[in-house]
Amino acid sequence: MTAAASPLALLTALLGGIGLFLLGMTMLTDGLKLAAGRALERILAAWTRTRLHGLITGIGLTALMQSSTAMTVAAIGFVNAGLLSFAAALWVVFGSNLGSSVTGWLVAWIGFKMPIDAFALPFIGIGMALKLTGEGTRRSGLGTSLAGFGLLFLGIELLKNGFAGLGPDALPPLGSDPGGLALAILIGIVLTIVLQASSATLTLVLTAVAGGMFSITVGAAMIIGANVGTTLTGILAAIGATANAKRLAAAHVLFNVVTAVVATLLLLPLLWLVREIDEGLNGGNDLVTQLVIFHTLFNALGVLLMALLSRQLVPFLLSRFVSTDDNAAQPRYLDRNVASVPPLALQALRRELARVGRLATQLAEQACRQVERQETPDTVQYTRRLEVVERLQAEIGKFVSEISRRPMHRDVAGQLPELLRIATYYDTLARVMYHVALAGQAGPRALASAHSGELADLRESTAPVFAAARDFFIAADPETGEAPDSIALRADEARNGFEDIYQATKARLLNAGTAGADVNAMYDWLACLSDVRRAVAQGHKASQRLASLPELREPNLLSESDD
Repeated sequence: MTAAASPLALLTALLGGIGLFLLGMTMLTDGLKLAAGRALERILAAWTRTRLHGLITGIGLTALMQSSTAMTVAAIGFVNAGLLSFAAALWVVFGSNLGSSVTGWLVAWIGFKMPIDAFALPFIGIGMALKLTGEGTRRSGLGTSLAGFGLLFLGIELLKNGFAGLGPDALPPLGSDPGGLALAILIGIVLTIVLQASSATLTLVLTAVAGGMFSITVGAAMIIGANVGTTLTGILAAIGATANAKRLAAAHVLFNVVTAVVATLLLLPLLWLVREIDEGLNGGNDLVTQLVIFHTLFNALGVLLMALLSRQLVPFLLSRFVSTDDNAAQPRYLDRNVASVPPLALQALRRELARVGRLATQLAEQACRQVERQETPDTVQYTRRLEVVERLQAEIGKFVSEISRRPMHRDVAGQLPELLRIATYYDTLARVMYHVALAGQAGPRALASAHSGELADLRESTAPVFAAARDFFIAADPETGEAPDSIALRADEARNGFEDIYQATKARLLNAGTAGADVNAMYDWLACLSDVRRAVAQGHKASQRLASLPELREPNLLSESDD
């Protein structure tokens, strides 16, 4: 593109370049999420056990995804889904900020020093070939990411040509005085909020400085603003999330804001250090490399500051947002951020499903104890507990619908119907035991005045069934901390014991009916016991099907004192 090109053509080139860059980044990120599959889960489990491992993982994953914003949002989703502890995710986020510097180095080394057409076009061609021939597999995800990588650099080429065509006098000058630097920081914040990616703002600044649009000092100020602006996405991702996810978003904001303030105060010394480093590398004349070095030093400074402040920061954040987990009907693990990675979304679903199972079995266990002890049911309490289970089951259904619309591996897609089936078992269990709790007392008690002695005998006869059912619901609780296989084995044994007691009790009730006991009361108790048996059957099916699913990894429980 030449300097004589029309303003409309230049504007079109700039808009097209930004669009191609953002499209390429989106395809690269989405493709890697699909291609990684359970490997991402294994990385998070194995490489976030210490602060240093978490930092390295954040750097590496951000370098692959080319977006610290995407990695931060993903980390918030992982915390919300119970796949990462707050302490582990905190250092992943700090690492993601440092890992975003890799984008700058790629732009400096490839975007400005290599023929883009020869580099980018093969990536696009090979990537699309893999995508078209591997639909529904990890090969498709790899192809999407390769094509996105190529598009990303085509966008950089368009931006370079656009800024070169505009020339250094096209925009009002920004001075290096405090007012000019403050305006440059504000521009960086606004650009990142609009583009939803600090990497895109960084690329714009690099190409603009290379085209002579403004000085390196102004460019550095814009980079500082870009790092502040990227916190908005994390804040939005934490809205409606769990307490730990909100703490993580707050930590991200503190990291960027504190680092921005310190870097602004030390801007001139940092730029002097940058020029000295560039002098040793390139002779001191490469403005693009100098900006990339500044961006790297800026984020390294942030990690150093957080390392110094973490002892105070972690307890401070853990004391905040405590009340948000009080609402039992609010999903604890389901999160729209983790939904973008189907294998991890499955893990979140498993944990939420186990939580629903615990709520349902606890309702059932309480109902059995109440009927066994002949206590008056608290109708309001039972109604609220049933509403919680029903609400969570509905949220599980919505979450499954959301992730099923995304590209995913066949193994992942095959588990979704099974998870919905298990959720239905728990919902049915809760509904049945809700009615048992309310009818177990009210039905037979209506006949007490006429046949009190017979009713007392019937109650004593049925008590062992409720005791056995209560033992089963305790054994079938999926959140005991034991492996699903162990829970299924104990539930199977408890269910067999219940069945023996149920059949014996049923026979005694029928014999009592033929021996002159009140037949209507006997029918009421038989119907009640039949409902309990149905609830036990639903819980048994749920426990066995949960055990047949792939092993669920435990979340990383990094200690605050780990190095």
